[in-house]
Amino acid sequence: MAKKCPIGIFDSGVGGLSIAHGIRSELPSEDILYVADLGYSPYGSKAKEIIEDRSEYMVDYLCKQGCKVVVVACNTATVNSIAMLREKFDIPIVGVEPGIKPAAMQSSTGVIAVLATEQTIKSVSFQELKNRFSELVKIETRACPGLVELVESGNIHSKKSISVVSDYVVPLLSKGADRIVLGCTHFSFLAPVMEPILKDKARLVDTAKPVALEVKNQLTNHDLLRPCGVGEIQFCSTEMSANTSRKIGHLWGDKVDVLGI
Repeated sequence: MAKKCPIGIFDSGVGGLSIAHGIRSELPSEDILYVADLGYSPYGSKAKEIIEDRSEYMVDYLCKQGCKVVVVACNTATVNSIAMLREKFDIPIVGVEPGIKPAAMQSSTGVIAVLATEQTIKSVSFQELKNRFSELVKIETRACPGLVELVESGNIHSKKSISVVSDYVVPLLSKGADRIVLGCTHFSFLAPVMEPILKDKARLVDTAKPVALEVKNQLTNHDLLRPCGVGEIQFCSTEMSANTSRKIGHLWGDKVDVLGI
């Protein structure tokens, strides 16, 4: 496999763009192929079997496009399917899991909270992760239906967004949580709304930087790191509508062209 091959990233929608931003910042010379499975978004409320099927389809597509590493930029897809994906595909696969470990290590109050989708919280992988640190800190979990759709709509700074986010976050602060783990890549885009609510009571814990570093480690270990050049990014989606390019471009921070697959 050539060093010039792209990094493949997929998510159920646009949330994984937060991971793509982290990878672009850490690895500016790498090409990126980002696929949004908008035709089946969101994953968070779907059955495990559907999530596994879509994840397998996405990885298969990225492999056929010649990607040298695949990033599952979705917490729900990671906890429900990454073990299966690593068994089926002979390619480095990097997942995303809620940052419970760093939150637990950083907490001063001994209470942390995780905001995630219903499927993530219900998954065996998440429960195992939570149990590993439950003796160190008290872990509050909160399923957040509607937040993924809020980000997908692009109305992040609306009064409705502030109200919905407050309803999820404020009760966790009242329980003493001083670290709020963003257990869904979509939620990273709500950080500007959350931070004024948190004030100095708690800090957000995101995973974009650790994931980018793990991608770099995988490329280095497999001698696939592209040493120089300016990387390009291509966006694809399983659903094309009049505002697909606008939606992705808004969160990416630039005008983009999106190809349908």
